[in-house]
Amino acid sequence: MAVDPVTGSNTGTSTQETASAAKKPASASAKASLDYDNFLKLLIAQMKNQDPTDPMKASEQIAQLATFSQVEQTIQTNTNLQTLIQGNALTNASSYIGKTITSADESISGIVASVRVYSDTMVATTTEGKEIPIGVGVRVGTKPAPPPATTGS
Repeated sequence: MAVDPVTGSNTGTSTQETASAAKKPASASAKASLDYDNFLKLLIAQMKNQDPTDPMKASEQIAQLATFSQVEQTIQTNTNLQTLIQGNALTNASSYIGKTITSADESISGIVASVRVYSDTMVATTTEGKEIPIGVGVRVGTKPAPPPATTGS
């Protein structure tokens, strides 16, 4: 039987059921936060409910604390990396404004008036109000120079 990490009571589920439930698909950030938040609760519950005739060895406790530390560092690294990626995307987005953009299939073209940044893509809006997702195959260039003025001589 599994032990509830908060109450310390039996939950009625076996270790196999708990393990198979943990394998269900989830987003990476949700999975990491669950691991991070629940790891200490599980460790404490394990220590509270251990068999007094066969207590956990000190080396096992140290290994589990090291694992906790690694999980914490990985979460911090991912958070910092996400911030860096978002900052880079905003910098890239601002560099498109005022430039000519052509969609990958060459059906839409125009001068970029604004760029919206999403978690997985950017979308440029032209001065005519047309939207072009910025991705593979999109061409971006400088604004075309105006034609030279003609004189009446």
